[in-house]
Amino acid sequence: MSTPTGQLAYVLHSRAYRESSALVDFLTPQGLLRAVLRSARGKAGTLARPFVPLEVEFRGRGELKNVGRMESSGLSTWLIGEALFSGLYLNELLIRLLPPEVPHPAVFDHYAATLLALAEGRPLEPLLRSFEWRLLDDLGYGFDLDADINGEPVAADGMYRLQVDAGLERVWLLQPGVFQGVELLAMAEADWSAPGALAAAKRLMRQALAVHLGGRPLVSRELFRKP
Repeated sequence: MSTPTGQLAYVLHSRAYRESSALVDFLTPQGLLRAVLRSARGKAGTLARPFVPLEVEFRGRGELKNVGRMESSGLSTWLIGEALFSGLYLNELLIRLLPPEVPHPAVFDHYAATLLALAEGRPLEPLLRSFEWRLLDDLGYGFDLDADINGEPVAADGMYRLQVDAGLERVWLLQPGVFQGVELLAMAEADWSAPGALAAAKRLMRQALAVHLGGRPLVSRELFRKP
């Protein structure tokens, strides 16, 4: 039997479990892992918080693992204000969308890079839209932004609606929820300086994510609402 080795991980969420343990959802390059952390009130418990890069040894073959060894593997990411809300939003999105124990190393790397960018104070909206888009794409739910469902290039002066299971469909009559071609082309180039591109990207990502979230709203979105 081989000796378990540690792997890089971030805590996405934890909650009390039995008397002194915690049930923890981890993001790793090997996917979303759920594990029981014993003695969660001790030193290990102080590490089991979001945005701390960890090296964790997981034990067990079932869907619910046990945490063997856990230690810090780098500097913690310090997030405050809306950057903190954004980090919690990313965590909830990953818990809701990632299938358990399916490797997604690109998602892990992009998550780590996004946390650093949030801590550096970079503009939130482009970071969130980029993360949402790349997550959908890595999970196989992506679609072209510069071509419609018939393979025709998106026209700057055209109007389009999203068919979630297929892609962008050109429409010829103005209707609620449509996207302007010029906005879609700006998104394809990640040109967030283009008028309306960020607002349109937010609408587009909400439409694209909604079907995969099963109709249940994301709790973390409420943090962004002004009192």
